[in-house]
Amino acid sequence: MDVIVTGEPGRWIARRGEEVIGEVTAFARPDGRCLVLFRSCRAEAYTPLVRAVAGHFPRDLHTEISESDAEACETLAESGFVIGRRDHVYTVPTDPAVTGLAGVTVPVGFELVTADQVEEDRLRELDDELRQDVPGCDGWRWDRQGFREQTYGSAAFDPAVYLVAVERSTGRYAGLVRIWNDPARPRLGLIAAGRPYRRRGLARGLLAQVFSVLHDRGVPEVAAEADVTNTASVTLLTSLGARRTGGSLELVRPGDRRPLGPEHRKRAFPGG
Repeated sequence: MDVIVTGEPGRWIARRGEEVIGEVTAFARPDGRCLVLFRSCRAEAYTPLVRAVAGHFPRDLHTEISESDAEACETLAESGFVIGRRDHVYTVPTDPAVTGLAGVTVPVGFELVTADQVEEDRLRELDDELRQDVPGCDGWRWDRQGFREQTYGSAAFDPAVYLVAVERSTGRYAGLVRIWNDPARPRLGLIAAGRPYRRRGLARGLLAQVFSVLHDRGVPEVAAEADVTNTASVTLLTSLGARRTGGSLELVRPGDRRPLGPEHRKRAFPGG
């Protein structure tokens, strides 16, 4: 019996007869990359679902899988996907006795402000700026509504652990750290300093503050990811006692390069 794919642009379901054998959603992120999310797919569902997505999105298709999922990797390879990036997945302790962050503060000349107390447009612009140096996020440009929904509208948003470093002399936003309070485990979404402010200890000062908050709450560890080529991030996390617990692969299926229209975009997506 043939596999039949039905649905609407952005979401497709594969069936064999009356039985659902796979589902996929796809949307364009603010960096223009098309992210494809497969759910509960049998091997025979991948190819017809990929064809449905590719017929609607005239771009490269990106998806993420666990490095341990050899079957999915092989099946997606048969549908034209190749490995684009690799991430390490870590568990990072919050105890300052383990991280070595006891007594660490941000450098002189900076202050920390919670994300609910800063100017929204400037925070959005800082986020765009910092993402340009995050592997796999270059070209990222938020629109106001999308940023507001993904930040302040997220159930995982917690301003006590979403901090912005502000340079006192200029008022410039110099860096940020954000922990998303995901239900399973808090997750380090981003720790970064702007290019003029690196190698001053700003990142460690930011982490010291949010980890202190979490440790006082009784949260022993957070999840984190880092691209294997991002030496600075990997070095920082491992210096804090982070343990590698796995990895993930970003797979890419090359497509043509026609620009996407607004009908391809969706505002809600997994954020960093």
